[in-house]
Amino acid sequence: MTTLVDFSRKPTNEPVKGEFLLQSLPLLEIKNLSISSFGTKKKEDIKLVKNINLSIKPGEMLGLVGESGSGKSLTACALLGLLPKSLKVTEGQIKFHGRELINLSEKDMRRLRGNEIAYIFQNYQGSFTPFIKIGKQLIEALRSHQKISKQDAKKKALLWLERVKLPANQVFSSYPHQLSGGQLQRAALAAALMFQPLLIVADEPTTALDVLTSETILDLLVDLQKEYNCAVLLISHNLNHVLKRTDSIAVMYGGQIVEKGLTNEIRKNPFHPYTKLLLQARPVLSRVVPEKLVVIPGEPGLVAKEGCAFAHRCPKSFIKCSILPKMKSVGDSHWIACHAKDSEADDTNASSKKCF
Repeated sequence: MTTLVDFSRKPTNEPVKGEFLLQSLPLLEIKNLSISSFGTKKKEDIKLVKNINLSIKPGEMLGLVGESGSGKSLTACALLGLLPKSLKVTEGQIKFHGRELINLSEKDMRRLRGNEIAYIFQNYQGSFTPFIKIGKQLIEALRSHQKISKQDAKKKALLWLERVKLPANQVFSSYPHQLSGGQLQRAALAAALMFQPLLIVADEPTTALDVLTSETILDLLVDLQKEYNCAVLLISHNLNHVLKRTDSIAVMYGGQIVEKGLTNEIRKNPFHPYTKLLLQARPVLSRVVPEKLVVIPGEPGLVAKEGCAFAHRCPKSFIKCSILPKMKSVGDSHWIACHAKDSEADDTNASSKKCF
C-alpha cells in the first residue's frame, strides 16, 4: 500500500502524534540489513553492519545515535547507494515508499536522490562545488530533477534561501568560500528542502558549528519538517540534540542496534547497559562541578567479534553474551537486544515464585 503525503497540509499541533506514528504505515523500512567490506580478492573481510531493522513513518523524526564507528553513516549511505566500492550490502532489504532500493539501477537512484530523499552531509563545506556560485548550483539541481525554466528555478531557489533565513540575493550570488559555516549549512538545508522530499537524511548536520548556530540549524530543520510533514533520519553524537527534537531513537554499537523506541520511553526508562551509560555520560550544566565525569568503561570502539558487540565493555556481561541477542519488546513502543535484561527478568520471576 502506498502512503501519500500532502505537503500543502499545515501542522496541527495535535497531542496524539505518538499514537499516529504507531498506527501509520512506514515510509522507509530497513530489514535485516548487513554491510560488509571486501578485500582485493573480492572476499568478504569484515561485517561492519549486522542485521539492522529500522522503520521511519511520514512526519517522524528518528534519531540514530552511538559512538564513532558504530555504523550510523554507513547505514545512511546504503539508503542512497552511496557506499564506496570496497563496501557492499550483503543481506537485507531497504524499502522506500514500497520500492526496493538495494537493486535499483544507478539511473533510477539518481532520480531518487535529492528529489524524494535528501541527504544533508556532515561536511557542509563539501555540499557545494567551491568554484561555482551557490545560485547556479541550486538552479542546476532543480532543473536536473524538474521540468522548470531558469527563471522559475531562480525564483524557487531565492524563495528557499529566504525560508532558511539567509540574505537570499547575497547568498545566491556568492561562492561557497564567501559564506560562514552556519550560512553554508543553511544553504545546504535549502538545497535539500526545495524539492520537498519525503525523507531527509541529516548526517551530523551540526559538525564543526558552534553551539548557538547548531541550535539554530536544528530548530530550523524541525520547523520545516513539521510544516511539510516529511520524515527525518537525524544522525548525531549529541544526545541532547536528539532527545530534545526526535520522536524515536535507535541506539547503535559495533554495527548493531542494541535498543530502539519512542524518545520519551528511552529517556525515562533505558534498558540496555550501553544506552544507560550514554545517557549518564552526557554533560549536565549545574552549579555543582562534579569531581569526575562519567565515562563508558573500556577502549572506545572495542567490538566483540561474536555475540553482543558491547560485551567486552559491558559491566553486566556474562557467558551468554557470546551469543548474538535477539531484539525483544519491553513495551508497546520499546525494544532491546540484551541477554542481561533477560537474565534479570528470569531472576525476578524466580524470586516472585519463591514467595508463594
